[in-house]
Order: sequence, then C-alpha cells, then structure tokens
Amino acid sequence: MNKIFLIILVLILVAVLVYFGFNKLVEKTKKPEEKPIEYITVEAFFNNDRMDPEFSCNKVFPVERKIIKTQAVARAALEELLKGVSDQEKTEGFFTSINPGVKIQKLSIDNGVAKVEFDEQLEFQVGGSCRVSAIRAQITQTLKQFSTVQNVIISIDGRTEDILQP
Repeated sequence: MNKIFLIILVLILVAVLVYFGFNKLVEKTKKPEEKPIEYITVEAFFNNDRMDPEFSCNKVFPVERKIIKTQAVARAALEELLKGVSDQEKTEGFFTSINPGVKIQKLSIDNGVAKVEFDEQLEFQVGGSCRVSAIRAQITQTLKQFSTVQNVIISIDGRTEDILQP
C-alpha cells in the first residue's frame, strides 16, 4: 500500500511540475500584445495654381495628411509641410514655395504665439516679395490650424528682423 501511495504521489508531483513548466514555456513564447497604431489628420498648406490661377502669393490651401498620433502635433504638421507636395497633389495643382531640405530647429507655442526657428535653407536663394509672402503664408496657416496658435513668429538661426526679405 505504501508503494502505491508513493507512486501516486510521485505521479502527481510530476504532473504538477510538467503543468507549471509548460505554462512558463508558453508565457515565454507569447508575444506581447501590440497596441494598434493610432493616426490623426493634420493639414499642410500649399499654393495651388488651379484654385488660385492669378497666384495671389499669400493664398494657400490645405492638404490633409494622415500621421501617427503624437503630442507634438504642430511640429508634425510643419514636417509634413516641409516634405512638399506628393505626385498626386502636384496633379491637383498644388506646389510649394519652400526650398527643399529646410529643417526645423525649434518650435514653441506659448500664450497663443508659435515661435518657429528654421535653418538657413529656408531663405537660400529666395527672392521676390511674392515668394516670401507665399512661404510665410504656408508656414503661418499650417500652424494656425491649431486652436492654440493665433500668431506665428518665424526665425532663421535666431534672427527674426532681416529674414525672408524680397
């Protein structure tokens, strides 16, 4: 009788060890559940020669861009603006007056004022009051889509006074 009891006890112990060992193995091989990526829509503002055939310089039109949700939504919208227009948007008449390769150095929003600092590429070989107005309009309207922005101050390498001159 003791032998049977001992065999049953050993079998139960083996079963318990196998069960818990198997569960640990399963837990190790389980992939953590991935959160679904959340997207939001922002607008980047561009000139459009179909919507504004006379080219009013500072008249810009929104293009919706779907981006990954972020806390820095204003910066993300500006990044979309700096990417320029897609091939599809070009066929719809959109174009940008902003030089390629422009980088944002700083962006802050405080008391309704967005202060955005770009690198010198923003004004590289930019001439004419119309183009300067178009660049300012694109940046300003892209930032003003957010309720926290009423005014925009643009700077280049810390300068605000003598930038984007015609």
